Amino acid sequence: MQSHLRWLVLAILSSALLLIVIDMTVIYLALPSLTYELRASATEKLWIVNAYALTVAGLLPGMGALGDRFGHKRMFVSGLVVFGVASLAAAFSPTAGALIAARVALAIGAAMMMPATLAIIRHVFEDARERALAFGIWAAIASGGAAFGPVVGGVLLEHFWWGSVFLINLPIVALALLGALAWLPTRPGNPGRPFDPLSSLLVMGALVGLALAIKEAGKTDPSALQAVAAAVTALLCGLAFLHRQRQATVPMIDFTLFRDRTFSAGVVAASVASAALMGMELVLSQRLQLVVGLSPLQAGLTILPIPLAAFIAGPLAGLALPRLGAERILSMSLALSAAGMLVYLLGYGTERWVQILSFSLLGFGVGAAMTAASSAMLLHAPPDRAGMAASIEEVSYELGGALGIAVLGSLMSAVYAAAFVSSEGMAVSDLARDSLDGALIAAEALPDALAAPLVSLARSAFDSAFVMVMTVVFALLSAAAAGIALTTRRAR
Repeated sequence: MQSHLRWLVLAILSSALLLIVIDMTVIYLALPSLTYELRASATEKLWIVNAYALTVAGLLPGMGALGDRFGHKRMFVSGLVVFGVASLAAAFSPTAGALIAARVALAIGAAMMMPATLAIIRHVFEDARERALAFGIWAAIASGGAAFGPVVGGVLLEHFWWGSVFLINLPIVALALLGALAWLPTRPGNPGRPFDPLSSLLVMGALVGLALAIKEAGKTDPSALQAVAAAVTALLCGLAFLHRQRQATVPMIDFTLFRDRTFSAGVVAASVASAALMGMELVLSQRLQLVVGLSPLQAGLTILPIPLAAFIAGPLAGLALPRLGAERILSMSLALSAAGMLVYLLGYGTERWVQILSFSLLGFGVGAAMTAASSAMLLHAPPDRAGMAASIEEVSYELGGALGIAVLGSLMSAVYAAAFVSSEGMAVSDLARDSLDGALIAAEALPDALAAPLVSLARSAFDSAFVMVMTVVFALLSAAAAGIALTTRRAR
């Protein structure tokens, strides 16, 4: 393919990728608004956020196999159409349940497109150096776009209602669709590549069961029976999936790929970086609005150093990969992200420049880590497993983000409830104990003399939960960086 057409193809794929990753986090700054409008509970809020990532992670392995079978261009174009229709449904959802269903439909479209983006890049860019740069740009968009989501949400919510964060997808989908039909290369698929829908259902059952168990455990009044039942379902579905893959002649996921140390390091780094970024932004965006009192636009601009640093780090890491190697960049970038998280944890209440420095370190580290992780997985898999490797790579991001939201979001709810200790004589509703959003809604119905202490108590409890979540994020990043560094050193 001619040089200018290669980069045009990358631009088309990148525009769709930007939509996919922004849609994962653009909802963060809209949460207070849509919670108020739809009267969503804390559990419904987590499902509104997490339904997208969980569905994408569950469907990606199967969609990668379908791309290998029917052709990646066909899957990409079909996914764009589904994504556009689902965006329209999400924008005008009348209830929290309808919005969750629309988010699931969005995820189906995203899962159809994501493996195709990387598989097409791998086939189009034949030169190793150009391919490394293309992967760097892809990873910069994946990490920077996810971090950029709250900024986009803040700008839109400053002037429009919460549904605008979904309507913005439609013109970009239309342009990407026209470009894809005109310039994306058509490569024949492999009709012999099997598709196993039962395995996809088992993966989905395992992920949803795990998320249900985590969310139930984080409730103010959890049900041990429901938590155990969900955990057992997740375990049984996971074991059944593993058994089915080992018995399959052509598995959906070839677990022998994980025998490559660099490939496995990439999976770990992608999962941890995504979990840290998604979980941190979920609680940070809410604190900036509900505790600090910033507008959605001001909150989005506060987070802006994260995506800017990630956009810069991606291509730079791609250029440095041939010289330093993927594993060294992975450990260094995760350590840099941990340092940024520590700086923010120690100085989030101090000068503004401290926050800018911490966000810049965190974003640069995450952007470099995702670039190195993508290269580690895609360049250490056989060419005939390009779709499978791309699916595993993207499952790592989506599953990491989903678990980060589920675990850290549930941790936030649990610590908030534990720290919410009202004084004697203060009448507190279950809505106020459920979340800070609920406390602010409950305070609207109270006289000022009662509302002010309730709001103060709720914000103090939220800050306790916020510090706990940030501490866990720092520990997670540090442990991953140390583990990859030690493994690499022992291998050498």
